[in-house]
Amino acid sequence: MSFKVRSSKFRHVYGTALKREYCYDNIRVSKSSWDSTFCAVNPKFVACIVESAGGGAFIVLPLSKTGRLPADQPVVGGHKGPVLDISWCPHNDNVIASGSEDCVVKVWQIPDGGISRTLTESVVDLIYHQRRVGLVLWHPTARNILLSAGSDNQVVIWNVGVGEPLIHIDCHPDIVFSASWNFDGSQLLTTCKDKKLRLINPRSGEIEQEVICHEGSKASRGIFLKGGLIFTTGFSKLSERQYSLRSPEKLDDPIVMVELDTSNGVMFPLYDPDTSMIYLCGKGDSVIRYFEITAEHPFVHYINTFQTPDPQRGIGMMPKRGCDVSICEISKFYRLNNSGLCQAISMTVPRKSELFQEDLYPDTIGDIPAIDAEDWFNGQDAEPILISLKDYHQPTRLPTASEMKVAKKPNILDKPSANKTVKSSPNNTTSAAPPVAKPSFNQPQQSIPDDVVKEFKEEIRKLKAMIVKHENRIRALEARAAEDTTDTAKDGGDSLVLKNNDQNDVETKDNDTEHVDTNEDDD
Repeated sequence: MSFKVRSSKFRHVYGTALKREYCYDNIRVSKSSWDSTFCAVNPKFVACIVESAGGGAFIVLPLSKTGRLPADQPVVGGHKGPVLDISWCPHNDNVIASGSEDCVVKVWQIPDGGISRTLTESVVDLIYHQRRVGLVLWHPTARNILLSAGSDNQVVIWNVGVGEPLIHIDCHPDIVFSASWNFDGSQLLTTCKDKKLRLINPRSGEIEQEVICHEGSKASRGIFLKGGLIFTTGFSKLSERQYSLRSPEKLDDPIVMVELDTSNGVMFPLYDPDTSMIYLCGKGDSVIRYFEITAEHPFVHYINTFQTPDPQRGIGMMPKRGCDVSICEISKFYRLNNSGLCQAISMTVPRKSELFQEDLYPDTIGDIPAIDAEDWFNGQDAEPILISLKDYHQPTRLPTASEMKVAKKPNILDKPSANKTVKSSPNNTTSAAPPVAKPSFNQPQQSIPDDVVKEFKEEIRKLKAMIVKHENRIRALEARAAEDTTDTAKDGGDSLVLKNNDQNDVETKDNDTEHVDTNEDDD
């Protein structure tokens, strides 16, 4: 009997946990019971929600500064209640949004290198919700578009550039568990406590489709895949954990519905659109299961399971532009444990060649917005701008931010690569954002003070004098060595001068022994 093995580049993907010195330790992990990942990461920083007295806080750590954290580690602590969710802006690695039990969404600007003291001043406060905010999510292609959902059953889409809500969606009878944009941001997918999965037009707020997602009463989550399919996780009536794959044309008829186990932890699906791989990370689990989505039956192919000894409290997935292509790393996770350890886990494809593997790294989503907030609100859609990872090195592409006005305060959210201006609103209640200038490489550099120039000139003069002094000394030594060589040649071999200090006896033709002082001969 013949057995056909499925052909795949990712059949042998394996996970590796980095050593403890390359991880973060001594983190005061949040004790909140809210179903959130509690961790967010991008190519510059890792952020973790922590326990804080007198309000809510989270820490932001540069990827390069690993190890054990001090007890007085600076935090981002401007909320009056516990922080429930955080999300990095996909178009600016220095901007992060946070939602809290104080009903406020805050957007923060993190300086390069991290924060040196507790940060309490946010760039902008987004105030609309009447109850706690448990979900914040950035738009994948439009600049400054942020979604928030709260326990008041409301979903609000904000224009962070002007600090005001664009769209208010009021179609959920209960708490919204999760939300997901499709690949170009033209559709919105939500899961709710009423067990329903909803496909929504984000501009109008109209429900296009709604079906029962999972019949269990516990939290379910859903995400859009790149090709338009929908992947969900949830629970059955018997509290068995499930995952399903659905088509938007037939949401009520799942393509695949599989039961995993009987654990009670909510599963978070993390998706990589470049490799079509999904990683299932359950809250309280000590494993990470990963699958590959294909067009062949059974469509969701189990690959392997990464096992760790400690249960996980939260997890964050690195964007593809933050992965190390030199070791064929296709995904990277930062896993937060109850013990306070934030552990880095690398998913790698085994390859012998050290060259860039083009089949593993197709063009991926970059950090440049495709459209502006006003253009998206007016009905324009655009797919994400893709970049190649072959010649991409994140440390040399630090974003240069420009200023724009947000709620009468300076806001740094834009990047110079976006050349469009934000249009004013129809009712002229908000000020238009200033145009972003194109970067010019011929602009004059900033003048250097005269005292600095004089100091540099004095240092150069001293260096020149020192060089001349050493050259004169070298010439004198060379001339002296030449004279000694000439005197030795005139002796005609009558006496043999030994230059080594260890030899003191010289034998002559008449067998007379003459003691030669080598130090005097050298002089």
